[in-house]
Amino acid sequence: MQGVHRVLSVLELVAEHQPAGVGELSRISGLPKSTVQRTLRALADAGWIRPVGREFTRWALTPRMVTIGRRAAREGGLREAALGPMRELRDLTHETVTLQIPDGQHRMILIERIDSPQPVRTFERLGATSPMPVTSAGLALLALLPEAEAERVLREPLPRLTARTVVDPQLIRSAIGGIRATGFAVNTGQNRPGVCAVGAAVLDAAGTPVAGLGVSMPESRFDPEQVPRWGAQVRAAAAAVTAALTD
Repeated sequence: MQGVHRVLSVLELVAEHQPAGVGELSRISGLPKSTVQRTLRALADAGWIRPVGREFTRWALTPRMVTIGRRAAREGGLREAALGPMRELRDLTHETVTLQIPDGQHRMILIERIDSPQPVRTFERLGATSPMPVTSAGLALLALLPEAEAERVLREPLPRLTARTVVDPQLIRSAIGGIRATGFAVNTGQNRPGVCAVGAAVLDAAGTPVAGLGVSMPESRFDPEQVPRWGAQVRAAAAAVTAALTD
């Protein structure tokens, strides 16, 4: 079982840091380079990762990971339910719209993206993962989790991804009350420098948060005075997805 956990851990690190080299992965994971190299070769043989560049020194995910994520989302009809509201939200805001789902390990996975029509826009690859508390969609979902589950998330140390990343769990707890009141969360460069977003949670028939919908924009176009409008729009889009899932 320990070997399985090691393989999955290395796969997640490749997803987060791709294209990633053996030395970088060894440093982050604390595993010996020889162990990381064997694990990478096993993942490559199984079709999960591929070498990038002319030499086999850096690795990236193959489309297989995204395909499986999309299959999982399709089983509940989530992606199909979300595409229409996502396109409408993109047309309203003229910004990139994203759909993320929790991975069971307190991270959010990007499973769908509708790009902004503007020449300068934000971009994140499908399959990218982020800690739940550092994205607007993840924060919106976190705010609606049962208290015990939310506390498990907040007890985990957060990496400081940017100078603005909020890593103090007490500050995140304080923000959750406001998110519950407004129905949306705001991210101003906590996950990626220069990228801002507003997100809301999608619920299933039982009222459980199952996904996060977000509108993402370059910081140069982020206007704090527009946050209530964007928040209302993304909240309405998330509610439309929820309604489609629960009909």
